[in-house]
Amino acid sequence: MANISKKICLVGDFSVGKTSLIRRFVEDKFSDRYLSTVGVKISRKVVEFATNQINQSVNLLIWDIEGQTKFQSIAPSYLKGASGSIIVADITRPETLESLQRHLDLFFSVNPQGLVMVALNKSDLAVEEKLARIIQLYNFDLHPQVLATYVTSAKTGEYVELMFRQLAENMIKPLV
Repeated sequence: MANISKKICLVGDFSVGKTSLIRRFVEDKFSDRYLSTVGVKISRKVVEFATNQINQSVNLLIWDIEGQTKFQSIAPSYLKGASGSIIVADITRPETLESLQRHLDLFFSVNPQGLVMVALNKSDLAVEEKLARIIQLYNFDLHPQVLATYVTSAKTGEYVELMFRQLAENMIKPLV
């Protein structure tokens, strides 16, 4: 079985749930306690799947990049070498949704060939009608390198595993 390492970065404003999404994916756990990430925190998870009768293993190096605006000048150095990114917004905070395009532009300025998932996080806190409107307004699926826009919940785990696995699989597609 081939083993490949790929770097992915979670990017978004502060307190949108980047750390919680990573914790849900890596450890299948959730905590309501808010812990601010300082600088960058790196987690690792091996994802396995079969493609064309070939067992594939991807070692994901998941960079949790803090979202404070005062550190935006150093963010490009953290993004270098990433094959993919998950851009995260909090659906209960409109200003974080409005920042999505800025985060996409930043990631693609450093990694023009990178692939992206958009996570509209904290879906467990929203009313269904509001969710439908947000999905319509903040859908980046027409961008060729944005693979999908997911409405996620780190608390319930909704779409978290699928989003990370789909990103991992797409990052190695040319290799299999």
